[in-house]
Amino acid sequence: MLRVGIIGCGDIANLNVLGYLHSQDCEMVAVSDTDIKSAGEKLERWGLRTVKIYKDYKKMIDHEDLDIVEILTPHHLHFPMTEYCAQSGIPGISVQKPLAHTITDCEKSIKVCKEENVILKLYENFRFYPVYVKAKELLEQGIIGEPLNFRINTIGTGGPSMLIDIKAYIWRRKTDLCGGGPWIYDDGIHKFSLALWLMGEERVESVYSWIDFFSSEQDSPSIIFWKYPRKNFNERPKYGSMQFTLAPNLYYPSNYYGCDEFIEISGTKGIMWINQCTSGGNFLSKTPQFPPIVVYTGGEAITYGENLPRDWRYSFINSTEHFINVIKNGGEPIYTGEQGRDLCLFAKMPYISYQQNRIVFWEETSVESEKDQSCIVENPMDVDGALFRKFLRKIRIDFKKGVKEGLVHKELKYDKDLLLE
Repeated sequence: MLRVGIIGCGDIANLNVLGYLHSQDCEMVAVSDTDIKSAGEKLERWGLRTVKIYKDYKKMIDHEDLDIVEILTPHHLHFPMTEYCAQSGIPGISVQKPLAHTITDCEKSIKVCKEENVILKLYENFRFYPVYVKAKELLEQGIIGEPLNFRINTIGTGGPSMLIDIKAYIWRRKTDLCGGGPWIYDDGIHKFSLALWLMGEERVESVYSWIDFFSSEQDSPSIIFWKYPRKNFNERPKYGSMQFTLAPNLYYPSNYYGCDEFIEISGTKGIMWINQCTSGGNFLSKTPQFPPIVVYTGGEAITYGENLPRDWRYSFINSTEHFINVIKNGGEPIYTGEQGRDLCLFAKMPYISYQQNRIVFWEETSVESEKDQSCIVENPMDVDGALFRKFLRKIRIDFKKGVKEGLVHKELKYDKDLLLE
């Protein structure tokens, strides 16, 4: 039985813990958080009230014989925690995306884990969402021919959705702690992952972006364009784009974060549309207009995945199950530390492009460019706090209106909703 410990019991811990609760091969033996009361409330909610709580994560690592550690803390803490766990002999370390707030710290994490013979995983759960797994299977079968263009729109909605601790907003607005912003860097890692994986690519060649820093808390709305590398001049050019849309007045119930994703992939023989992820399973999922996957090819439109579970939690359960199997039986995690570093690199390029008003190339973002300050993410300037407060008041008004109209939010309950569909 693998012994598991969690460092950081913030909002995301409610989802990362699901795979361990569901597993027959693990037991949660300890958690660490600077807020003992909050950690205790989480354990009560998870049905793990007897699990030990440590205020100092180092004491947990020193006193517990752990096989797996989940690091779920602000990004600037990822490397020092990874380093301590690796040098303490923890066999498997799973770091919530992004791997670190800087490329430099990503490289340090990779290096120390290799030196200590530790398996390092970058935790990115979208890769394991059942609908995306099915979409990848169809793409590999050549259902739309050769994929040529990838487009994803992430819509930030008005909820109701999972309540977020205000502390999580505060540190994400600070570039030196987050590494970027809450949308493009923090959430965007998921989307950059899909942009590479679904298109069968390992990196991009160049990026150009426009970002409207509506407030110091949001790097959205924004739109990002990129070009995939060509192996030779005879290969068809491939491009991608990512959009972050603010729709805070849109009443859109979600069990999780207040956003949802819509993807379009164009190929030489057809087009694929993939509907929803984060808010999958809500009312939209139950309509015939938004099946999980739609493919147009050969003159007809075909739907796929109607029987797949669409609740976002399954991506977490499946990702954790994969890592548990890697620790037990060997193999590579999804993602490796190197892949996690590359996702961080990809996610930083849009900021640099916007700041310098130019196309940014993959090779420009590196440890060296961080040292000489030539390609770094800067804090946004000239934000309008009064405008943002007015914006929030409008959201609350629209939210109350939606509640009066009878639109309901169902919160996940761990005691009865954990069984696989």
